Amino acid sequence: MKKKAVVVFSGGQDSTTCLFWAMKQFDEVEAVTFNYGQRHKLELECAANIAKELSIKHHVLDMSLLNQLAPNALTRDDIDIVAEDGKLPTTFVDGRNLLFLSFAAVLAKQIGAKHIVTGVCETDFSGYPDCRDVFVKSLNVTLNLAMDYTFVIDTPLMWLSKEETWELADQLGAFDFVRNKTLTCYNGIVADGCGECPACKLRAKGLNDYLKRRK
Repeated sequence: MKKKAVVVFSGGQDSTTCLFWAMKQFDEVEAVTFNYGQRHKLELECAANIAKELSIKHHVLDMSLLNQLAPNALTRDDIDIVAEDGKLPTTFVDGRNLLFLSFAAVLAKQIGAKHIVTGVCETDFSGYPDCRDVFVKSLNVTLNLAMDYTFVIDTPLMWLSKEETWELADQLGAFDFVRNKTLTCYNGIVADGCGECPACKLRAKGLNDYLKRRK
């Protein structure tokens, strides 16, 4: 039986690295992107362009209700991007990964996929509670029970730093692709981004650290 996977895909550094990883691991791969009212529609375009270039079947699901329930800096121009010590960043979206992975599981079952791949990470994760390994393992059990289906949620980046994520992309032969064609920036700038937002700073630090030791 062919192994099939669904990759939760935003078109960013992490999910694109996961997409390349999945393409190596599984016989068939499809990607799912969620439209939750994010400020930068370029994120959706970027994801679609990458999927098309890699010949990956791409699903886009409407999750606009999430923006209505949980206003945040990723969807609202009137909320500043702020990350204060001891507090969740304003970019955190309550329930996002819970809902994304749940809907990805529904899709996966319909297309006969057992694996759901996500780029969540507990090492460089900005304090988001829904990126923790314990959450993913808990949800994995819940989804299996809820649908009576043996899903496996794969998290290839869970224990990697951003530096190590760049290294993985390089090992997968995707370093230049990930660097030049992904969108991580909170200000909607592809590739190296604005250089000022928290996402760009984290990405750039990891990249610079990796380039210092890259052969």
